[in-house]
Order: sequence, then C-alpha cells, then structure tokens
Amino acid sequence: MANSKLSFFLLCCVSLLCTSFSFSKTEIKVQQGQDEPYVGVNIGTDVSNLLSPADLVSFLQVQKINHIRLYDADNDILKALAKTKIRVTISVPNNQLLAIGSSNTTAATWIDRNVVAFYPETLITAIAVGDEVLTTIPSSAPLLMPAIESLYSALVAANLHTQIQISTPNAASIVLDPFPPSQAFFNQSMASVISQLLQFLSRTKSPLMMNLYPYYVFMQNKGVVPLDNSLFKPLTPSKEMVDPNTLLHYTNVLDAMVDSVYFSMKNLNVTDVVVLVSETGWPSKGDSKEPYATIDNADTYNSNLIKHVFDRSGTPMHPEITSSVYIYELFNEDLRSPPVSEANWGLFYGNSTPVYLLHVSGSGTFLANDTTNQTYCIAMDGVDTKTLQAALDWACGPGRANCSEIQPGESCYQPNNVKNHASYAFDSYYQKEGKAAGSCDFKGMAMITTTDPSHGSCIFPGSKKVSNKTSQVVNSTVSSNSVRIGVFGLHGTGLNALDNILGSAFCLCYLLFLL
Repeated sequence: MANSKLSFFLLCCVSLLCTSFSFSKTEIKVQQGQDEPYVGVNIGTDVSNLLSPADLVSFLQVQKINHIRLYDADNDILKALAKTKIRVTISVPNNQLLAIGSSNTTAATWIDRNVVAFYPETLITAIAVGDEVLTTIPSSAPLLMPAIESLYSALVAANLHTQIQISTPNAASIVLDPFPPSQAFFNQSMASVISQLLQFLSRTKSPLMMNLYPYYVFMQNKGVVPLDNSLFKPLTPSKEMVDPNTLLHYTNVLDAMVDSVYFSMKNLNVTDVVVLVSETGWPSKGDSKEPYATIDNADTYNSNLIKHVFDRSGTPMHPEITSSVYIYELFNEDLRSPPVSEANWGLFYGNSTPVYLLHVSGSGTFLANDTTNQTYCIAMDGVDTKTLQAALDWACGPGRANCSEIQPGESCYQPNNVKNHASYAFDSYYQKEGKAAGSCDFKGMAMITTTDPSHGSCIFPGSKKVSNKTSQVVNSTVSSNSVRIGVFGLHGTGLNALDNILGSAFCLCYLLFLL
C-alpha cells in the first residue's frame, strides 16, 4: 500500500509539474511576443541657451534616455544621433501639412531629406504628422490623411515602410464622454477623418498617438476626480473609480483615459490598433490659478508613471497591453508664453540640472538624473500603516536588513513609529543590495531621496557618517504571516509566478499522498 501511495505521489507530481511548467512557458512566450513598453521624452526647443546637438545627445546618453520625440526634423540633431542607440520620432510641423498633403513630390522630397539621408545610422522609428491637427487647426483636417498617405508612399518607395511607422498625435478631446470609459466615443464631427486614420493605422500596424494629461482632467474636475487618482497614488478600494457598465476598477486617471480611447475605437469596429501616449506629464510650477502645479506633484506623477509603464500592468480593459509613453518634456521651455505652467513641464532646466529628482528605482537605469551618488531609501508619506508594517517585517526578516538600531533603547528607536522604523529598515536593505534597481520599492511603500534622513544620534546606513561603523545583520523573528506577506507581496523581492505554481503543485501532491 505504501509503494502504491508513493507511486501515485510521484506520478501526480510529475504530471502537475509538467503542466505547471508548460503553462509558465506559454505565458512567457506570449510576453516575449509583445514589444517591450518604453518611456521616452519629448524635446521642445523654446529654451534659452539650448544645448548644442552634440551636447544634447551626450546628455541623453548619460541619462539613459533611449526614446525621444522631436517636434520637427532638426537635421543637426538627427546627424548628432547617428550611431547611437537612441530611437527618435521626428515630426512634420502643422505649417508644412498643406504642401505635403497637396503634393506627392513634396512628400517624397521631405522623406529623402529628413529620413533617407539619416537612416539607418540614425534610428528614426516613427514620423508624427502634425500635432493635434483635428482640434487645433480643424480647417487643415482634410489635408491630414493625404499627407499621411503621401509620406507612407514615399517610405514604401524607399523600402522603409516596415521600419518606420507613421501616425499623428491627437488631443484627448477627440474622445467625448470619456468617463466612465465604456461610454466613450469619438467626436462625430471628426468621424470621417478618424475612421480613415484608424483604417490606415490598422493596415500599417502603427499606433494611435494620443496626448493624455491627467493634470487637466483633475483641474477641470476638482472635487470629482481625486488628486491621488491622478498621481497614481495607492487608493483604497472605496476610492477606485468603477465603470458601472463593465465593473472594471480604475486606480488611476491615465488608465481610464487610455481605455476610453480603446472603447471609442471598438465602437468603430477597430480592435487591432494600440494606443501610444505621445505626451503626458505634470507641471512643476504655476500661477495662483494652478496651485497643484508643484514640484512634489510633478515628481510624484512622473515617477509613478515610469513605474507604471515598467510594471507592464496594462489597463483594466487590456491588461495584456501596456502603452509606451513620452513624458512632456525634457527641458523647461522658459521662452513659452504665459501661463506660468507652460514654461514648467520639464524634468530638467535648460542648463541640464534636474528640476527635481525622480524616484524611479524600479525602472532600471532609465533617467539616472541623480547627479550625486548619495541616495537613501525611505518610507513614503501617507501610506497604509498595516501594509507599511508588513514591508518593515519583511525587510528585517527575509530581507536581512540590519534592524538593530531600531530596537528599544538603541539610537534610532525614537521616534517610535512604523514610518520611522520602516525608513531605517528600507535604507538598510537598499544599501545592502548595492542600491540595485527594484531594491527601494516595497510595493510602492518606499522612495529614493538625496536628503540624508539621519537625525540626532541616529545615523542611517547610507550616510557617509556611518562609513566607519561595523555593520551587523540581525535575524529578527517575525510571524509566519508577515513572512508570507513579505515574500509574495513585495515588488522585486518575491517569488515569481513559476515558483507559486510549483509550490501549489507540490502542496496538492502532498495532500493526495497523505490521503
């Protein structure tokens, strides 16, 4: 009987493990088949003392920025980009639509001068034809599709149509009734052009470019749209927006805006065009009428946006598709006309110093704009205490952070609260891991700062003051429940999906063995 049980146990395990492995391989294969989502930046040039093209490219390389969008086809910048890995979207300015849309020859000449002359040494990946043409210069709308088709024909003639995509950036206002997303539809007055555009994008496998700004949605709907919802901050379930028609839950405004576009396309029977967010961002400064244009909000929005893209969580309607985004914008364009916010969307000032330090530890090396080498990991403000406690337990337990200094009577025990203790434990783990990507995340509970959080006699692990101190790892005793939360719930530190599947398979086999 024992041999029979053992044989059944082994057979069951082999069967379940093979099934689990097969499922995991299928999932990985599907993911590998998709284009990796990326974060790029828009580069406007209304900047005093703009960097020279050579210096600009060097700056982009230092910052690990590999995707940019230009609002024209500046030949000097395109030449400077040659033999780099930076992928660039060039643009046809609105004032050139008439000539290109009216003449195939003009379109072919434009492609020769601005694409063929530089490709493939310069990695031109897309052409943006005009900018918000349908809403800003509706009189030019009839020229949009002829211009796009003429440029595409020129790409075909140059045998570049499979390497370079063509689209046109659209304002969010082409979508009416966007909330809830399932009610959204395209503005009927533009339906003819939009329908032609979508057919072209479907045929050429190009994305629909959309300029989407949760900042403006929030400003126009204060009191209805929560600020936290606009900034990607964690929400309690009661604050999530629920689409009553689909029962889909939306934790942030950008996802809802993207899905409103997908629903609008679905209403026109188009389901194979992907949304590309060609512009999004948050201003860091405004006048008295824009009190939410602050450095803190801009930092929070763009940092969380970057994490959101690299987490590849998609949207509620399309969890399998994560839109790539271009942040508006690289530099503050100080020459822009009022209001004040117009000149303050940049991540950097014109002299290339950062306007604020992005907290993008979970996104690899993208945007390495920490010009110092002294960074610390601390707990974020306003997070749920229970979840923060679970992260603290993990850091001091399985994470093997040095938590000796936050024990009763030690130098960092006071102030005795979860946030203070978690900050110390997070920084200990972050420094122990060599400040590796993802080591300061803790499921969105932590953030990177350049301000030394040491206070009084409490010296944080990342502080230069601690360099002569001897570090010691303390194995804290934590409850099994805390370990479970820490191992399975924290981004970048938990078991992967295959581990979970194999673990479940083993448990089921073991139970069957005991029967």
